[in-house]
Amino acid sequence: MRMDRPISRYAVPDFADVPDDVREKILAVQQKAGFVPNIFLALAHRPDEFRAFFAYHDALLLRESGLSKGEKEMIIVATSAANGCLYCVVAHGAILRVYEKNPLIADQVAVNHRKADITPRQKAMLDFAMKVCRDSAAVDDADFAALAAAGFGADDAWDIAAITGLFGLSNRLANVASIRPNDEFYLLGRVPREGR
Repeated sequence: MRMDRPISRYAVPDFADVPDDVREKILAVQQKAGFVPNIFLALAHRPDEFRAFFAYHDALLLRESGLSKGEKEMIIVATSAANGCLYCVVAHGAILRVYEKNPLIADQVAVNHRKADITPRQKAMLDFAMKVCRDSAAVDDADFAALAAAGFGADDAWDIAAITGLFGLSNRLANVASIRPNDEFYLLGRVPREGR
């Protein structure tokens, strides 16, 4: 039984009061997803930070790189779970399931990526991401060597660290603001679609 609660500890602005560029981004996401993820509404109360966050988000997640879209989401899910961020685990877990066309993967990665049904390369990627998440000061040449042995270059290491860092920020804000995951995310990608 779902209890109706606000989507955030902070007031969500009236949509008519949101600046045009922020409103356009929210509407574009709604058109693509079929709903508005609560993070967009929660961050809209501070438009400059909304713009900055999503500019960096898009620069990292939408750029071509040595990481697939699914691998980027694996990083987000694993590190968000380590940070105890319900919103990001649920929302990005849904995106991961969709990208990988695998209804089991997000739960596996969130709980223990070393036991997950992913490739050794992806396990090495997540080992690095988890070290960045938990103890970035201890990252050293051996960690880069392990990534290189798995086929990752220096730019890939930067991407892994940057995604981990951005979502460390996101996890903390989502936790402090008590941002609630959209109900839609819980079931998204859980049942494989026919023909995929």
